[in-house]
Amino acid sequence: MVFKKGEGFKEGFLFLKHASNRLENSRCGIVVSQKVSKKATVRNKIKRRIRAVISQRLQEIKTGKDFILVALPGLGTDGFCEIEETIKKLLKKANLL
Repeated sequence: MVFKKGEGFKEGFLFLKHASNRLENSRCGIVVSQKVSKKATVRNKIKRRIRAVISQRLQEIKTGKDFILVALPGLGTDGFCEIEETIKKLLKKANLL
């Protein structure tokens, strides 16, 4: 539902799509395809980094939203700080903070 009807924003090597839900909490999905890296260990590392940033900011994110973060090719070279800044900018652009 989020992919079809959601509003999208791009920043660096991340793409965010969000839509409203009728729940009291927000939900997040993370997509890291094989286009980002053929190695599963690299893809899992990226997912862990994104998950860590989202869990830190979960209290700040508005309730009643579903959003998906899609990693684009090139994100594998970014460090934790760059990913954190990119996610922060995306959440502000999408008015989720």
